[in-house]
Amino acid sequence: MEVRIGVLHTAREIELDLGDDADADKLAKEIETAIAGGEGMVWLTDRRGRRVGVPAQRLAYVEIGTTGDRRVGFGTH
Repeated sequence: MEVRIGVLHTAREIELDLGDDADADKLAKEIETAIAGGEGMVWLTDRRGRRVGVPAQRLAYVEIGTTGDRRVGFGTH
């Protein structure tokens, strides 16, 4: 599962591949809980074991999706 995080006052996004066994609904609930709590970190661990923490109050958006084919460039269908 691919997660893309936007952070306030930062032009770049954080992109993580959490692996196929990650639960999107559970992740969304954890993020909502961290934001509602006010002061806290959202911690995510990617498929390679890298841990990334973002302060919950700095989250601009979180995009949760499955890892799939990304099309780049121009093409015909």
